[in-house]
Amino acid sequence: MEALCCEHVSRAFRGRRVVDDVSLAVEPGDIYGLVGRNGAGKSTLLKLLAGYLAPTDGTVAVCGEVLGPCQTSAHLGCLIEHPAVNLGLTGFQNVMVRALAQGLPDPKAAVAEVMEAVGLEAVAGNVAKGYSLGMKQRLGLALALIGRPDVLLLDEPFNGLDPEGVRQVRRLLADLALQRGCAVLVSSHVLDQLERLVTRYGVLREGRLVAQMTAQEVEDACADYLCVETPETPRALAVLEGAFPNAAFTVMPDDAIRVVGPDAEAVGRALLEAEVPVSGLYVHARDIEDYFVELMGGAGAVRADSEKGGGSDA
Repeated sequence: MEALCCEHVSRAFRGRRVVDDVSLAVEPGDIYGLVGRNGAGKSTLLKLLAGYLAPTDGTVAVCGEVLGPCQTSAHLGCLIEHPAVNLGLTGFQNVMVRALAQGLPDPKAAVAEVMEAVGLEAVAGNVAKGYSLGMKQRLGLALALIGRPDVLLLDEPFNGLDPEGVRQVRRLLADLALQRGCAVLVSSHVLDQLERLVTRYGVLREGRLVAQMTAQEVEDACADYLCVETPETPRALAVLEGAFPNAAFTVMPDDAIRVVGPDAEAVGRALLEAEVPVSGLYVHARDIEDYFVELMGGAGAVRADSEKGGGSDA
């Protein structure tokens, strides 16, 4: 059974569809990375899935239960936009309020567990007003984790975290997915962190889910390849297929040949011996940022950890 599923979900504001006919599913143990430019609709989609907003159209189901408009689920844990922290309470008290609201049988033990998991056990008794941005982000994650939810919805969870904090959160999410089968849907601009973490990707562009792929499919698409440019593409292709039967060849829209397998020296030698003219022979390097920027329709991805995604995403 799918841990999280939405079908044909849309949300319109003043006649404009910010989320437009989105369907996706997250299985138990999946870590689904949602990427898109600022304003693509990522935060709005997460709010619809969490029950914070009612969809204009479509349905949302959590662990097989179809939710009504603005209905949430006990199976869900959420950190969307800014952590819902009461600055007048200590970190421990903030999470305790959530634990008591959920009716957990041993709330103190449950709170201690999540505070340790997010690395706040040493400052759990401190008033949240004195927490740094990164500490508030960790506290928001603790609030999402209390009650051991089956599904986590996380919007920019790496915001404000130092490199050690990012690493800790990344490991925590990986452990939750692997050991407990928790389904995680995480929205982030930090592609470096997503590519180390997620099992599947979805790309939002102007409110529409324009692509979904596995992490392996993204890795394959971003792999370096040899590019051969020649005025005699059909003959060059025939020569290369005969010389390298186990290699992979693709004729690109500009008639260049994409080669995966043999190196440039071997390919150049085969074409030279067959007297095929070559106007270009080079290795094409493509990283994950280039790939997703193309899918998103322009600039907007952030690659470096130091560049945090700021501001609200509609």
